[in-house]
Amino acid sequence: MSASGDGAPGGVTSIRHTSRAMRRTIAVGAVTMVIIGLMLLYLLTQATNNRELYESNYGTLFAINVVVATLLAVAIAWVSYRLAVRLRQGRFGSRLLLKLATTFALVGVMPGLLIYVVSYQFVSRSIETWFDVKVEGALEAGLNLGRVTLDTLTVDLAVKSKAAANLIAENPESAAGELAERLLEQLGASDIAIWSGNGNLITSVGQSTFQLSPDKPSTSQFRTARQQRSLAWVEGLDDITPTALSGARIKALVPLASAGLGLNAEPRYMLVTRALPANLVANALAVETANREYQERALGREGLKRMYIGTLTLSLFLAVFGAVLLAVILGNQIARPLLLLTEGVSQVAAGDLTPKLALQGKDELGGLTRAFASMTQQLADARAAVESSMSAVDAARSNLQTILDNLTSGVIVLDAAGNICSSNPGASRILQMNVASSAGLSLASLPGLESFGAGVQKQFEELSSRPLDTAADHWQQSFELGAGADRALGPFDNAITLVARGAELPSQMHLLVFDDISEIVSAQRAQAWGEVARRLAHEIKNPLTPIQLSAERLEMKLSGKVAAPEQAVLVKSVKTIVDQVDAMKRLVNEFRDYARLPAAELKPLNLNSLVQDVMHLYDLDNAKVPIRLELEETCPLVMGDAEQLRQVIHNLLQNAQDACLTAVGAVSEPRTVTLRTQWQSASKRVRLAVLDQGDGFADHILKRAFEPYVTTKSRGTGLGLAVVKKIADEHGSRVELGNRLKDGVVLGAQVSLSLAIAPDVQA
Repeated sequence: MSASGDGAPGGVTSIRHTSRAMRRTIAVGAVTMVIIGLMLLYLLTQATNNRELYESNYGTLFAINVVVATLLAVAIAWVSYRLAVRLRQGRFGSRLLLKLATTFALVGVMPGLLIYVVSYQFVSRSIETWFDVKVEGALEAGLNLGRVTLDTLTVDLAVKSKAAANLIAENPESAAGELAERLLEQLGASDIAIWSGNGNLITSVGQSTFQLSPDKPSTSQFRTARQQRSLAWVEGLDDITPTALSGARIKALVPLASAGLGLNAEPRYMLVTRALPANLVANALAVETANREYQERALGREGLKRMYIGTLTLSLFLAVFGAVLLAVILGNQIARPLLLLTEGVSQVAAGDLTPKLALQGKDELGGLTRAFASMTQQLADARAAVESSMSAVDAARSNLQTILDNLTSGVIVLDAAGNICSSNPGASRILQMNVASSAGLSLASLPGLESFGAGVQKQFEELSSRPLDTAADHWQQSFELGAGADRALGPFDNAITLVARGAELPSQMHLLVFDDISEIVSAQRAQAWGEVARRLAHEIKNPLTPIQLSAERLEMKLSGKVAAPEQAVLVKSVKTIVDQVDAMKRLVNEFRDYARLPAAELKPLNLNSLVQDVMHLYDLDNAKVPIRLELEETCPLVMGDAEQLRQVIHNLLQNAQDACLTAVGAVSEPRTVTLRTQWQSASKRVRLAVLDQGDGFADHILKRAFEPYVTTKSRGTGLGLAVVKKIADEHGSRVELGNRLKDGVVLGAQVSLSLAIAPDVQA
């Protein structure tokens, strides 16, 4: 079983090599154990029939078993140590591996122990039955029976040979050969030979006739036969060989009586040889061999038992150690896919979707690991796709946020209750407050936005109550945010006009978009007043001169021709007509100048120098109200039209002086007008401001201060601030006006505008 996994080629190669080495080790160990087991089985089966082979190889076999058992014990100890270390370190999967190894070990050891106990009892009892008393008695009886039988045959041959010897002795020597031929058949002998006392063969019949050197009895046998008158013995049973079956025989040596009476007569002996039956010899040899082996084994009974029990015990050790080792190895092989899966599941649960290792085995566990690796890869691909989509969404959201942050329009997202959820910087700029910090509050609860918030909420409620088939999916409304009860204006804030547009978002959210159209409204009004001025200049100015001339001519013609009272009325009436015509001419000229204000020619100029040049007209002799200068010397050159800026300064100073002269509030010091220039490094602009100590602007004036014919003066046209606003627009500047407050008390008004600096100064 090999392992592979995407994303980790080095680790996969190592695991594959480790698996191959493990398979080789298991294969070699299994083959070795099988060979040793077969050797044990063979020797055990051959022990009964070939004890010599078993005994001759027992030492080698015992040494091999001890060495193998020692190696297996060392391997088991090493594996147990590894398991103990894993458990102590708390490594993942150690308990599962220990459980599997213990289970397999018990499955292998318990049957082995049972078989060992049964085999031990069987071997012990079997060996004891080999040495039963009945068997020993039977072997002894068989051995005695063979001996008695041989003794009987020997005695019988000796008796018959003695009778035959007497018969030969009674007959002449010349007839001995013929008589021996007849006795050969009668005695059932295979050979009869007559020997002299000195060992010379006299005559023979039977098998010895064909032998060149027949077997001769020994001297002691001759002497014994002479002394005992007969001697019988058995030959051919000493060597337990297959030749004993055909060479076993009984021999009888009997002395022959001498026929002569002399003292020098040579003694003679008759040797009779009878062959033993082959079956008798075989049985006798078998009984003798069995008895000898029985006695030998009886003497080594305990040693034999120990030999068998030792071999059986070594076999048990081999089986048990092999079972335990294989249990650990196989347990590891089985637990490995499970541990791999469990570890992979833990990693996935922790959010790690890196490619996982997969086993390449053909079993179900290997397939499961491959399926899990494939699933993990699919999850990783899905997460990568989701992350890519989220990245795209984040990028789109970032782009949208960038767009919202750079929109000049204000955008606010409200919930169903009208509470602020989010906003863009444009909303804070237009509403002149930090709307983002008011998240969670209702729009109507913000200072100065009570009516605006209530109106927006009302529009959304009306939009929600419309029928679903209504084509309109949004609302649009304009709002005036001014001073007074609507909002608490800052010291320099102006009234603004908003056009708001609302739509519904998913999840019952509301989208509010609004723009400050104050400049647009002001421009429209200025354009309208310019058109009015052009028409006044065209329609009114032309009749004024004839009216003035006619009145003067009428006075000249009637002067001196009427009575004094009528003359006085005439002069007074003509003067009134002329004065009013002059006033109308001045009004028409002002409107003409407002309508025909030329485009500004912007050039670098020193604003402080221009202010000081204008101040020559407002010295102590000519100034209605003292003017105090606060000029910042670090102000750089600005881009402006000197003539138009001079007109702006004149208009602002005149308005400020008029406000101080018409003020009704009591002050402890003389009222003054302050003209101030200030360098604003943050915005890179120069600020021009005029401050008075008058009564300030009324609320209704603040809303429409830059419109023509809006003034607090009883005889003014209201074109002063309108001209200032138009010139400021030509210079790309924003005019700011408001009341200066301290503890809720108006200290006066302030009008200011900021001018861009020259390009060379910016560089």
